[in-house]
Amino acid sequence: MKELLGGKGANLAEMTNLGLPVPPGFTISADACKVFLATGSVPPELADEIDHHVAALEQKMGKKLGQADDPLLVSVRSGAAVSMPGMMETVLNVGLNDDSVNGLAHHSGNPRFAWDAYRRLIQMFGKTVLGMEGDVFEDAIEAAKQAKGSKNDLDLDADDLKALVGTFKAAVQQHTGREFPQDPREQMDLATEAVFGSWNSERAILYRRQERIAKDLGTAVNICSMVFGNLGMDSGTGVAFTRDPSSGQSGVYGDYLQNAQGEDVVAGIRNTVPLADLEQLDKKSYDELMAIMATLEGHYRDLCDIEFTVERGKLWMLQTRVGKRTAGAAFRIATSLVDEGVIDTDEALRRVKGAQLAQLMFPRFDSDAAKELVSKAIGASPGAASGKVVFTSAAAVEAADAGEKVILVRRETNPDDLHGMIAAQGVLTSRGGKTSHAAVVARGMGKTCVCGAEDLEVDVAGRRIKVAGGTTIGEGDVISIDGTTGEVFLGEVPVVPSPVVQYFEGSLAAEDGDELVASVHRLMTHADEIRRLGVRTNADTAEDAERARRFGAEGIGLCRTEHMFLGERRESVERLILADDDAEREAALTELEPLQRGDFLELLTAMDGLPVTIRLIDPPLHEFLPSMEDLAVKVAIAEERGEDPGRDTKLLAAVQRLHEQNPMLGLRGVRLGLVVPGLFAMQVRAIASAAAELRAQGKDPRPEIMIPLVGAVQELQLARDEVDAVLAEVDRAAADGVDGVEWKTPIGTMIELPRAAVIADQIAEAADFFSFGTNDLTQTTWGFSRDDVESSFFTRYLEKGIFAVSPFESIDRDGVGSLVRTGAEKGRAAKPDLKLGVCGEHGGDPDSIHFFHEVGLDYVSCSPYRIPVARLEAGRAALA
Repeated sequence: MKELLGGKGANLAEMTNLGLPVPPGFTISADACKVFLATGSVPPELADEIDHHVAALEQKMGKKLGQADDPLLVSVRSGAAVSMPGMMETVLNVGLNDDSVNGLAHHSGNPRFAWDAYRRLIQMFGKTVLGMEGDVFEDAIEAAKQAKGSKNDLDLDADDLKALVGTFKAAVQQHTGREFPQDPREQMDLATEAVFGSWNSERAILYRRQERIAKDLGTAVNICSMVFGNLGMDSGTGVAFTRDPSSGQSGVYGDYLQNAQGEDVVAGIRNTVPLADLEQLDKKSYDELMAIMATLEGHYRDLCDIEFTVERGKLWMLQTRVGKRTAGAAFRIATSLVDEGVIDTDEALRRVKGAQLAQLMFPRFDSDAAKELVSKAIGASPGAASGKVVFTSAAAVEAADAGEKVILVRRETNPDDLHGMIAAQGVLTSRGGKTSHAAVVARGMGKTCVCGAEDLEVDVAGRRIKVAGGTTIGEGDVISIDGTTGEVFLGEVPVVPSPVVQYFEGSLAAEDGDELVASVHRLMTHADEIRRLGVRTNADTAEDAERARRFGAEGIGLCRTEHMFLGERRESVERLILADDDAEREAALTELEPLQRGDFLELLTAMDGLPVTIRLIDPPLHEFLPSMEDLAVKVAIAEERGEDPGRDTKLLAAVQRLHEQNPMLGLRGVRLGLVVPGLFAMQVRAIASAAAELRAQGKDPRPEIMIPLVGAVQELQLARDEVDAVLAEVDRAAADGVDGVEWKTPIGTMIELPRAAVIADQIAEAADFFSFGTNDLTQTTWGFSRDDVESSFFTRYLEKGIFAVSPFESIDRDGVGSLVRTGAEKGRAAKPDLKLGVCGEHGGDPDSIHFFHEVGLDYVSCSPYRIPVARLEAGRAALA
C-alpha cells in the first residue's frame, strides 16, 4: 500500500504485522497531502480522524499528549511512495512544552535528556514549520559550547540546555513574531502541514527531477510515539544494512551512535562507531537486531536499510526499506540472491537498471599512476572523480555552469546541499559514514562520495582544508577521490577503463574478471536470451562499427552519410554546389563516388553478415559551405584592397542563394535528392558496387538504404524509383554470367515528421522498413530547435515542471510517443511484415526502450557505448 501509506508507513505496518518491536502510531495517507497541495488546506474531516487515532494511541501508551507528568511525545515524519532520503521534513519530540519538559525530566530521572529533547523540538520546529534559518540555532549551540570551552554537544549539561531552550524560544519570537506554540495538538497539526508542504520544497522538486519521480504522488505523514536513544550511554540509535550497500557483500554493515537521536547519525554531525561494535556495547540488543535483519531480508527478499533505536536496553525498529545501493552492489546482490535460491534470474534482471550498468562503465583511477595520498576515509559511493575543491553548493553550481569539474567538500552535507551534489563530480565530507546523508544520496544518484575523512579539518569559512602534517588545500585546488577505497589524492589522477568495459570489448573474459564482471555477464546473458528488441548501433565509420559489434550490436541502424563529406572532401562538395551545368555536376559526383564506395566497403566489411542501414544525405547543402558572414567579410576585404576575391565571389553567391531562414525545415533530405540530379544515384551506386565487390570476395554485406525526411508517399515513390533503377543496373553488372543470382536491398524511410507518422499507412506501401528518427520528430512535434532551446529555456521548463525530463533525453510518450505508436500501427496495418526501428538518441535511453518494446518496434539503435545499456533494458522490457 505504498501509494496510499508511503514507503515508510507501509513498511512500518509490515514490520508490525511481522511482530517486530515498532513504536505504536498511525499514518495519515498521501491522499490527504494531495488535497492539501491542491487546496492549501487539509481535508476538513482530517481533524476528527486524528483525534480518534490520537485517543487510541494515548490509551495504548497509557499517557497523554501534554500531560505534565511523563507526557506522550510523538514524531511527525514524512514518507513518500518512492524513497527520497532527507528531501522532506521530520519533527521529533512533538508534545513537549514548558510544563511537560519538567515532567519528562522527573519521570526519566534525566533532566539533561529532557531539556535536550525540548531544544531539539524547538530547533526542528523552527526550521521546518516556521521557516527559520538553521544557522540561527546552530550559531546559538556553537556559542553555548564555546562558553563551556568544549567542541562536543554532549558536554552541555541540563542547565546549559535549559538556557539554550530560552535562547531558541527568544529567537522564534524575534524571527517569526510569534511565540513557540505550547499546545501539543497545535504543534502536531502545524508539523503535519509542514511535512505536506515539504513535498514541493525546492530540494524535493530537484531530487524528483533528478530521479524522475512523479510530482503528483504526495507524501504520507507518520505519527509515531517517541522512543529515545539519548537517555544515556545505555541508549543509542543506528542505521543497519543487511548487506554492504557499496559492495553487495554479506556481513554486518551500519553505524551506531550512543546517547543520540536518529538525525544525529544521518546528519553525520558526530562520527559513529561500526555496527559490529554494538555487540560489545549491548549484546542483547545486537543479537535481537541481527535476528530482525535476517527476518526482514527474508521477507523483502532484498537488501534492507533499517533505522533503529535502543532505549535503555530495549530495541525499537523505526523504519525499514529496500536499501539504496551502488551500481556494483546492485549486480552482485541480484546474482547472490539467485545463488541463494531467494529469487530467480528474471527477478534478478528486474532489479538492475541500465543507468547502473552505465555507471559501471565509467573509468577508474590507474593503480600504477603516481599519486599523493592525503587521506583515507570511508568509500561511501564508488567511482573515480577529480575536480577543483569548492566548499559550498552555490560555488559548485556556479563552477559547473562555467564548465569546470569540481569536488564539493563539506564537514557534512544536508538536504539543502542537493544542488551542489548534483553539480559536482564527487562529494567529500570530514564527518559521517556510509549511512550519512551524503552517502545515501550520493549512492542514489550514482555520484562518487567519500565520507568521514576525520584527519581533514574542513574550514568552510576560510575556504581551505588543513591536512595532518601541515599541508593546506585551498578552494580551486584539484583533488581526486576514490569512492571505492575512500582514498583522497592531491591533484588529478589518471584513469583507466573499467573492467566492465574491458569485458564488453572482449579484452577481458567473464571468467577472468572479478565477481562484479561475472555478475554483469550472467545478467547480460539472460537479458540477451529473453529480449525481443534487437539492438543496433549508430555508426558512420568502420572503427565505430567494430567497437559496436564488440559491444553486442546486431547491425547498424543509422549510418549518417553526410559525415563522410567533411574534411578534405568539402572541396568536392563545393564543386558540386558551384556547378554551372550538368557536365560540372557529373564531374563532381564522379569524383565523390569512389570515395563513398571506399567508405561503404569499410563499413560493410566491419558489419559483415549484419544489416547496415545507410541514410542518404540529409542536411541542407549549405552546411558543407563556409559561413556566409565569413565569406562576405573575406570578399569585402579583398575588394577594398583592390585584390581579386577569385573563387570566393562565386562561393558567396552560392551560399547566399542556398541560404534559408530555417534550414532544418528547408531543402534537405529527400527534397535535396529530388532537386539535385544524380546526388542520391551517386550514393546508391557507391553502396551497391561496394556490396557487389564484397559478395565477389565471399562476404555477406547487407546494406539497407534509407531515404530521409519523407512527408508524402509521392516523395518516397519518386526517390525509390531512382534507387531501384541504380540498384538494378549495378546488380545486373555484378551478376553478369552468374545464373540465378538475385540480391535484395531493402529500401525504407525515416519517420521524422508528424505528417509521415499520420499517413504511415500510405508511406508503408512504398517502404520495406521504417526507422523513427525521434530527434527530428521531437523537434517538429514540439516546434523546438534543439540547438537553440536547450541552452535558452529548457532549464526554466524543467524548474517549472513543464518537463520532468528533456524530451530529447527521454521520449515524450504523450506527444512524440503517440506519433510513434500511430506510425507503427498504421504502417503494420498496411504492410504486416514492415520492419520497424528507431535511430534517434532515444534508442539508448532506458525509459524510452521500454516504450519502444511496448509499441512493438523490432529494434533500437544507439551510439556504441550505449549498446550494453540498451541490451540490458531490452531484456528488462521483455519482463514488464
